[in-house]
Amino acid sequence: MEYILNKEWDELLTEEFKQPYFRELAAFLEAEYEKHTVFPQQDVIFNALNKTPYSSVKVVILGQDPYHGAGQAHGLSFSVQPDVKLPPSLRNIFLELQSDIGCSYPESGSLENWAKQGVLLLNTVLTVRQGEPNSHKGIGWERFTDNIISLLNSRSQPIVFILWGKHAGAKKTLITSKHHYVIESPHPSPFSARKGFFGSRPFSKTNVYLKQQQITGIDWAL
Repeated sequence: MEYILNKEWDELLTEEFKQPYFRELAAFLEAEYEKHTVFPQQDVIFNALNKTPYSSVKVVILGQDPYHGAGQAHGLSFSVQPDVKLPPSLRNIFLELQSDIGCSYPESGSLENWAKQGVLLLNTVLTVRQGEPNSHKGIGWERFTDNIISLLNSRSQPIVFILWGKHAGAKKTLITSKHHYVIESPHPSPFSARKGFFGSRPFSKTNVYLKQQQITGIDWAL
């Protein structure tokens, strides 16, 4: 499996790529892409890291695994490619965005503009078989992305970690530095959005905190 990373992340993760578990993961994925339809495409597996270099990260929005429908996933958590129908969770994110900061409801489901501003849209598992959610759970991606979270935790500049749902919330144990800010709420899926995601105001809270730290906020409007 070939992968291309920007210089910062490549240097930080170079030893991780040499670990036996990652070599096993790469071999597994090579076979998966040959035998099955797997998302996202191989060339954008690390899209989140490439769009948001280590030193640029201001915010982390943690997802679980990529969308498993055709044409949706492009390596950024919760984001879909332009002109793709919005998945239910993303529709709820946009409803909360509209309610929280009063911006227009986005026409496109691509969150790439957030990534370019320093929002790391990271899934804890970076690949999935078509139509089989969580099919690549437990094959090594979690160890890899836990290491990314730990690297960010070690940064001296404050970061806002947005954790939606129990799966993302479990990663809170990796965020030990007191200067980071953690925002937790239920997941934006239709099953839990009305149990506390709606009204949680993560976007305005993020910018209030960044401003307090003398860090330029995120223009959330898409």
